Amino acid sequence: MVMAPEATDWREARRESARHAIVQTAWALSRELGLAGWSIRDLARRSGITTPTVYAYFESKNAIYDTMFGQAATEFADRQAESYDDADPRGRLLASTHRFFEFCSNDPPRYQLLFQRTLPGFEPSAPSYEPAVRALAKAGEMLAACGVTDARHLDLWTGLIRGLVDQQLSNDPGGDRWERLLGECVDMFLAHCALSVTDPPRQPEG
Repeated sequence: MVMAPEATDWREARRESARHAIVQTAWALSRELGLAGWSIRDLARRSGITTPTVYAYFESKNAIYDTMFGQAATEFADRQAESYDDADPRGRLLASTHRFFEFCSNDPPRYQLLFQRTLPGFEPSAPSYEPAVRALAKAGEMLAACGVTDARHLDLWTGLIRGLVDQQLSNDPGGDRWERLLGECVDMFLAHCALSVTDPPRQPEG
């Protein structure tokens, strides 16, 4: 028997709605108990369903984390891709770092899932990771507009900014102690990159 397309679409919509509700509950538990602090049983109880029902929608806890990762990565990529008022490349770069700070500090579990690899054994799938690749490419474009094109400088940039975010979340949650350093950080970074281009490091003496 061939099922009518309308019935198939209705069932699929219902399934996606149920999956979405489970993931939203997983986020709520992660914000209360930490990313690794909840179990499938906790999730089922909070969702008002049975544990087998959770497994009917997700094959494992890591599958739930993968959906959460893809959702968060898409939110991040979309936020970073929004237009900027400042026409100056340096100004846009600084604005993007403030966006990053806001995105991370507003939801620490989301930041931990995307950037800190706090879940042993979890690796996002390629489809879930793709938005993160897109966001990194956007960062590369903004740096290139400032004259920064060396791949190692992109690594340096992400390390610097994430380091400031880590300090902020660890030592001044809800404040702006490290966020106030962003302008100085951008200027130091761009000056360093310019120096690396005009005065490359010496070769080691043999």
